[in-house]
Amino acid sequence: MPYRRLPNTDNARIRALKTAIEKSNTLFGEGVITLDLRKLEVMLRNFENSQVRYRQSLDMQVSSNHKFQKLIKNARLYISHFIQVLNFCIIRGEIKKELKQLYNIDPDNFTVPDLTSNDALLYWGDNVVKGEQARLSQGGVPIYNPTIARVNVAFSQFKDAYFTQKTHQNSTVRQLDMLSEQRKEVDEVLTILWNQIESSFSSLPAKERLERCKEYGVVYYLRKEEREQSENN
Repeated sequence: MPYRRLPNTDNARIRALKTAIEKSNTLFGEGVITLDLRKLEVMLRNFENSQVRYRQSLDMQVSSNHKFQKLIKNARLYISHFIQVLNFCIIRGEIKKELKQLYNIDPDNFTVPDLTSNDALLYWGDNVVKGEQARLSQGGVPIYNPTIARVNVAFSQFKDAYFTQKTHQNSTVRQLDMLSEQRKEVDEVLTILWNQIESSFSSLPAKERLERCKEYGVVYYLRKEEREQSENN
């Protein structure tokens, strides 16, 4: 005997709910479903709208991320290059190594910090920009190639995009949470609907009962042995 199973995708949920509503709105659908059809229609519309908003939010996040990745690479390049040039200036004796403390860098450490994470880029980008500005305010000679102005442009573009991307991510998570809650509600309603549908046709012969229930959107699956038997026949 085939068994029924609730939908496991949003499109399938929408299809099942829509089928039950449309069938109940016909002349022959009277009496099978006792739930308020207007409330079901509102639930369906809200669920469809939530699905659209989630997809739009996710698409925007993905699209924004392509540009963001380029800005990450650019900021990492300029920040790491600036620190390397700073180290070279110190090695050549053009800048005192003690001034590295203005950048929150150990004066005796001549390696470039790990810039692989976004948090690290935020931290070191801010340190580099503020450190160079502090050194210049003390009468220091500007570092060129890259200038701190160019580094700051790359860093500011990255920072703005970082917070924009965070906003997109938070929006997507929020939309997904709302959609997940509605999924639970839709599944609960579908369970009630399908119980009512099956109960309405319980007196019919098995084959006819299945067909009538399917007309209302109930989904049935054959077990493995039943599927093999059907294929052999």
